[in-house]
Order: sequence, then structure tokens, then C-alpha cells
Amino acid sequence: MIEPLHLSTTRESYDRLAGDYVELVLPMFENEHLDRAAIAAFAGLVRAGGAGEVADLGCGPGHVTAHLHTLGLTAFGVDLSPEMIGLARRAYPHLRFDVGSMTDLDLADGVLGGVLARYSIIHTPPDRLPEALAEFYRVLAPGGLLLLSFQAHDEPSAPPEAFDHAVATAYRWSPDRLAELLRETGLVEVARLILAGSEDAKRGFPQAHLLVRKPVES
Repeated sequence: MIEPLHLSTTRESYDRLAGDYVELVLPMFENEHLDRAAIAAFAGLVRAGGAGEVADLGCGPGHVTAHLHTLGLTAFGVDLSPEMIGLARRAYPHLRFDVGSMTDLDLADGVLGGVLARYSIIHTPPDRLPEALAEFYRVLAPGGLLLLSFQAHDEPSAPPEAFDHAVATAYRWSPDRLAELLRETGLVEVARLILAGSEDAKRGFPQAHLLVRKPVES
């Protein structure tokens, strides 16, 4: 089976820039207080549901997976980039990290209490994103939660917009349009957090966090 071009391009780009990426994102994460608040709320709801492990998809160097662990979750990371997974395993040897694609997870149906996809869908071409969302739905247990974070724009009816990401071509979405895709997948919105664009935001764009749940009766 021929791998889609966007997967090979994204993998090669993150492999090449893995060391520089770590130096950038680890200090940044410490100061992303509202992002961390969204993750803490997600973690608290997953713990309350008692529904199982959490996958950090697009985990990069593993720092957010480790943060989920400190919040009381049994978390593991998955990333397309072998270089990123190597860095994560060396930094956090007590945690599990796997090389893999979020569109083809090596997981059984309905086994996860939560999925965190933090800025990891942005390199997926819009016409391929429903495949990833369907995979998230498949691996979530009934009642399981997905926290999806991404660069956004504020035009509700506008299509996804490509932008020149430092690593590989990326897309920002209207939160309303992406929420509609999630509904079509079968996921129910629980909450959303929109952070206004600013000089210290990622690319100066608004940031969106959508929290959705797989229905108990699906």
C-alpha cells in the first residue's frame, strides 16, 4: 500500500528538525497556561469516567504525555516521527511511546478512555481529516473523551486555510466547521475554548480546543 504523501513529508520534516523542535516547544509549554488548563480539565473528566488509558497522538518529544502522567492518567504517546519517539523514550523511559499514524492506530476498538490530539491534526489535508476523526472514534471507549487542539480562524463558513508552518504545510480551521465534522463522526461536543490570536500565540492565530465525547450508547 502506497503511503499518502502528506504522511511521508511530515515524518521526514519532523525527523530532520526534531532537535530544534524540542528546544522550542518544551520552554513554550511551561508558559501556555490556558492550554494546560484545557488539558487539566480533560484529565479530570477522564479520571472521573474511569474509562481506561489515554493516547497522546502526535506526541512529539513526549513532554505532554509525561504531563498527562503527572495528572494521574495512564498515558502513552504515538508519533509519526521515529526521531521524535526516540527523544521521548530517552527523556521519559518510564512511559510508553510508539511510532505510528493516527489514521491507522495499532489499537483494538473501544479501548481508550481518552485521546489527546494537541496540534497534531494540522498537517492533515482537509479531505483526509475525516479518516483521522473516524479512527479516534473507533479507539475510544463509550463515554471516552477527545481533546482536539488546533490553530483556528474565526470565519464560521470559511473552509480550512493553509498556512506556512515552520515544519510542513499546515491548515487552520473554523472551530464551527471542525465541530461539525466531529458531530458527523458521532462525537458529542462537551466544551470549547478559543484563545484569541496575539503576538505570543502560535503564529499569532487564534487557538481552539474542542472537547468531545463518544456517546455511551453508540
